[in-house]
Amino acid sequence: MAESAPEGWTDTERELWEAFRQGEIFDRRSGRANTDDPFGDAPWGPERMVSAEVLAHLLLAGPEPVAGRVASLRMSGVTVTGALNLAGGHIERYVELRGCRFEHKILVSEASASTLRMIDCLIPRIEASRLSTTGDLHLARCRIPEGIRLTDARIGTDLLLNQAVVGGDRFGRAISADGMTVHQDFEAERLETHGELSVATARIGGRFSLRGAQLHCDPQNSRTCLNGVRLNVSHTLYLTSSADGGWSGSRGYYGSGYGQSPPPGAPSTPFRAFGQVRLSDSRFDAACLISGEFHLEGDDELSLRRIHTPELRFTCRVRPTGTVSLSRARIGNLVDRPDSWPRGKHLGLTGFVYENLRPVEPFTVRQRIAWLEGSSVDFQPESYEQLAAAMRRDGADDDAREVLYAKQRRRRQTLPLPARIWGLAQDVSVGYGYRPGRAGAWLLLAWALGSLWFTTHPMDPLKADERPHWNPVLYTLNQLLPIVDLNQGAWNPGGITQWISAGLVVIGWLLASTVVAGATRLLQRG
Repeated sequence: MAESAPEGWTDTERELWEAFRQGEIFDRRSGRANTDDPFGDAPWGPERMVSAEVLAHLLLAGPEPVAGRVASLRMSGVTVTGALNLAGGHIERYVELRGCRFEHKILVSEASASTLRMIDCLIPRIEASRLSTTGDLHLARCRIPEGIRLTDARIGTDLLLNQAVVGGDRFGRAISADGMTVHQDFEAERLETHGELSVATARIGGRFSLRGAQLHCDPQNSRTCLNGVRLNVSHTLYLTSSADGGWSGSRGYYGSGYGQSPPPGAPSTPFRAFGQVRLSDSRFDAACLISGEFHLEGDDELSLRRIHTPELRFTCRVRPTGTVSLSRARIGNLVDRPDSWPRGKHLGLTGFVYENLRPVEPFTVRQRIAWLEGSSVDFQPESYEQLAAAMRRDGADDDAREVLYAKQRRRRQTLPLPARIWGLAQDVSVGYGYRPGRAGAWLLLAWALGSLWFTTHPMDPLKADERPHWNPVLYTLNQLLPIVDLNQGAWNPGGITQWISAGLVVIGWLLASTVVAGATRLLQRG
């Protein structure tokens, strides 16, 4: 391999050639912040310009390193002229570009590389479909106004897009990463997109963090700002806040906020979605944490349909303005707040299955019932059964009975008029069997009224030659308690008294059985 740069290269490019062989940083920064800002308007002269063909030559057919050195492309404060085309190539050398400007898009589709790091760079567009790396792909704090294409890419370790600002392509997509595989973490904290972020069918081997991200849809093309249909995350999805401290001026790859949740009361930037969020049919093997702001319009939806995760934390401080759907989702722990869920029939809970309820704030049974009845569909008995079962697992039997009672009352509204009338009678009298105290009160009232009647209407004995002692209070109680004999059967009711005695027997069978059942449950809990 030649020891000197090819003919026709500029002096700046020859210096880059030598820095590449030495493995040194080719730094053209002036040291003045306003001049070195890659996103500013300050012009950079020819001493800071390198042709994209030169970079391609170095990366695909570069010189051997100086003895004892490791060749690498490490540049700072450089303008790259022309389109950098590395498509289909094999990039063996380490690449790290900081604070650089690219005049045209970067093409690395079908290429293979070890680690690619571009930090604080201005890049019109990145075409990297089916890119394969054995190491990281870092695009932290970059500005990419025409979007990134990472469809079916394979990232060997981490993918970092922290604090990047990405615009949309002509189809309204900011990041197209459908089918992508990231073997470790996908960190996009404080990412700002203006167009759809699509990671449908992607597989993330570690965490997928969008803490503090600001996702905007392109309403001219699509109302979706995050498309994660059939996404598979082996650890945790974060749609949560990012602590403000440490991000401003951070020069590290990650930023000091990496992996941190803001402490209570600390200044933070919430995750915000301005458009539809689709996570249907996705799996999160550790947890799915959602506490951001969802600004949804019209038919926009936060879709969590059919997701699977051991824990869903839904603790938004601002109610979503559109629909949240959990239809047929299956989770372990549901961690939530009463004020996190949308109102006005904008909640889908059809077939929603959860094992345990773990609210972070008091969530009364009345609020839980209102949560169910705020669902966007008509009466669904299985939703009440699911809630009651979860409460029983937590030992809240009384709350479970309250839920089942609410189910019966809600069901009554769907029945024909005769059935509604009968249901209302059951509700008023015994509370569908879930209000034994109400049945006891009716029983006491019947006892008092019966005793009053029989006090003023004594009866004749069955046998004229016998004169048993007449006790109207015990006689009424004997009629009301069908399985108890108080030795009051020696009397012969007649006329209207006979009908009242029969009525007391019927009332006793209806009410006493409910009271006994309630007392039995109380003794069993004791």
